[in-house]
Amino acid sequence: MIKVAIIGTGAISDSHIEGYLTFPERCKIVALVDISKEKAQAKIEQHNLKNAIVLTDALELIKMPEKPDLVSLCLPPSLHCDVAVALLEAGIGVLCEKPLAPTLEECDKMIAAAKKSGAMLSTVSQNRFKPEPVKARTLIQSGLMGKLYSALVTSLWWRGENYYNLSWRGRWETEGGGCTLIHGIHHIDLMLSLMGKASSITAVVDNQAHTNSEVEDISMCLVKFESGAVGTVVSSLLHHGEEQRIIIDAEKASIELPLRIYANEQLENGFPKDNEEMFNTLKSLADGIKVDYTGHTAQIEDVLRALENHTEPTVTGEDGRRAIEFITATYQSAFTKKTVKFPMTQDDPFYTKEGIVAGATRFYEKTVSIDGFKNDKIQVGGTL
Repeated sequence: MIKVAIIGTGAISDSHIEGYLTFPERCKIVALVDISKEKAQAKIEQHNLKNAIVLTDALELIKMPEKPDLVSLCLPPSLHCDVAVALLEAGIGVLCEKPLAPTLEECDKMIAAAKKSGAMLSTVSQNRFKPEPVKARTLIQSGLMGKLYSALVTSLWWRGENYYNLSWRGRWETEGGGCTLIHGIHHIDLMLSLMGKASSITAVVDNQAHTNSEVEDISMCLVKFESGAVGTVVSSLLHHGEEQRIIIDAEKASIELPLRIYANEQLENGFPKDNEEMFNTLKSLADGIKVDYTGHTAQIEDVLRALENHTEPTVTGEDGRRAIEFITATYQSAFTKKTVKFPMTQDDPFYTKEGIVAGATRFYEKTVSIDGFKNDKIQVGGTL
């Protein structure tokens, strides 16, 4: 029986708690940690966690007579690194909410701690586990689509100005970035899992509408992949329709998320006609893929299985770092007005928090700062 603790009992913790409760024969929640004892206790009552205790300091988990095997880390991004490193060094596995950390330096510290102790480190990438992305990945990995040519990613969201009233949001020092890091990361991670590693980025970022925020509310970047494919990624908090899409064009077919399949062949004059044989082959493969769970619950099941079998989870700490590297390169390119090449190292000016804070533009001065909202419900993921 895997013993689990949750650190941070904000709105996202519900997705973790509900995920663990789906597998009562395999795991049990033994502790909730929050600086607000009342908030943690309310979560215990909400989810009927009779065997869980409340703690106000994450490091108290290490001192428990039977310390947890796994912790879901649901804190603001700026707090991830120090807590995760302490837990990993104590041999406790960590499932860290996205982003893994706001900076590459912090990601590398977390990965190093996991390697040294042998404890598992994974980062939440719940979109990878949704049925349609699972099908898309299978279609690409089958080789039936041929060489990958291009990707078009639109991670479009809408948030009002009040969104940035929360104290830690909208500050480079505490949030680490804007829509690219906090929202676009879902689709950036998914794109990288489908297209493979990026080799360079040229980007621009701006803040069009959120005057209580230092950080960006829109970013656009051009990407070159190691495979030779190219791509465009747009992250935004300005789109009232909140539409998110990924389009991947390949040699013999194209796919789109939400999942659509297209396959053409050429007429004598080069214009297209439907390639029904290819379409039917790909559709049959996609239709045959079934998933038992989705989103956070599916990823939690994957993490539990990794712990049980002493194997790596599907999403590793290195995967989490790769998404942060992409986002860091976006910021570095935008603010230095230069193309950034991968891999990024300690020599890059935006490798550290200090480098980002010094080099990033503060679009607006943050003037409103509150500790929380009466309604703390959030939207998890998108339409993919």
